[in-house]
Amino acid sequence: MTGTIAGVEIPDTAAAAEATGFLRETTDPLIFHHSRRVFLFASLHARNLGLRPDPELLYVAAMFHDTGLSRPFSEKEQRFELDGADHARAFLLDRGFSEHAAEVVWTAIALHTTPGIPGRMGPETAATNFGVLTDAVGWGLDGLDDAQVDEIVGVHPRGEFKKEFLQAFLEGLKNRPDTTYGTVNADILEHFLPEFRRTTMVERITQAPWPS
Repeated sequence: MTGTIAGVEIPDTAAAAEATGFLRETTDPLIFHHSRRVFLFASLHARNLGLRPDPELLYVAAMFHDTGLSRPFSEKEQRFELDGADHARAFLLDRGFSEHAAEVVWTAIALHTTPGIPGRMGPETAATNFGVLTDAVGWGLDGLDDAQVDEIVGVHPRGEFKKEFLQAFLEGLKNRPDTTYGTVNADILEHFLPEFRRTTMVERITQAPWPS
């Protein structure tokens, strides 16, 4: 699924094609369209900000960034962002990409929900985060061209995104609530699960096994 959307060229490489195919086969349309929009919005923000991410690595990061919600890729319980990052790294290394390239994508995915930090890092990490923020909460939407936004949403429709995306997060996190400590992911469980109670840093300090 190559071509140009809203002035952004979709990478025409074997890895990009395989990432697209993987997402189509293993996730639902919600995550597929969201991931493609993330890449497109990320690319537009990068262009406007003078960032120069590697398009292929940015595309792979966007396509894998939420895969950890639907299926864990680690034998140990960990944050869904790390599941997606670990799988993307393995995907790239298996296809002959360098350790550096794999680390770039790993970092972009691992930090994509972390406030404040990604925008100060490399172009792929920053752009991925900006794309996620735009599609999820509308960050920077007013700085994008309306016609380009309409074209992106026309090709990759949002549908009932707000409702369905929150539900996808709930389904991906409810069986591993401890992994949401210190992250925005805890907001999802707190909203939807009456029995969930987040652990605070104050509690962790006051209950630490030190006398003072």
